[in-house]
Amino acid sequence: MLTALKYLWAFPTTSLGLLLVLPNLLTGGRSQWVEGVLELHGGMVGWILTRLVPLPGGASAMTLGHVVIGRNLDCLNRTRAHERVHVKQVERWGAFFLPAYLLCSLWLLIRRRDAYRDNPFEREAFGIDQSF
Repeated sequence: MLTALKYLWAFPTTSLGLLLVLPNLLTGGRSQWVEGVLELHGGMVGWILTRLVPLPGGASAMTLGHVVIGRNLDCLNRTRAHERVHVKQVERWGAFFLPAYLLCSLWLLIRRRDAYRDNPFEREAFGIDQSF
């Protein structure tokens, strides 16, 4: 029952990730289930992470609820521990996760700090996984 509630609470964010499944598969991407999380890689999501994420060089992976997107399978394998921290964060924050994450980043930018590395959500994830 508790697991079902976690999935339901996280669903608003997960639904954004689910919107990427079909377009990603149609553009040559792949999917897999790992530990209760749908992972997508390659195809359109690889392009999105490389070209549309506002980080130098893009991102290796990104969590959208119980969907994690990665540039490729190697990126997913390398960032899995880090991204699972974000999955747990979404399970705690639910629909408030994305607004809270973005507001933290905005506040950091206003204060002339690193909107990614100094973000408390990222600091928690990097505290668990220092591999990248």
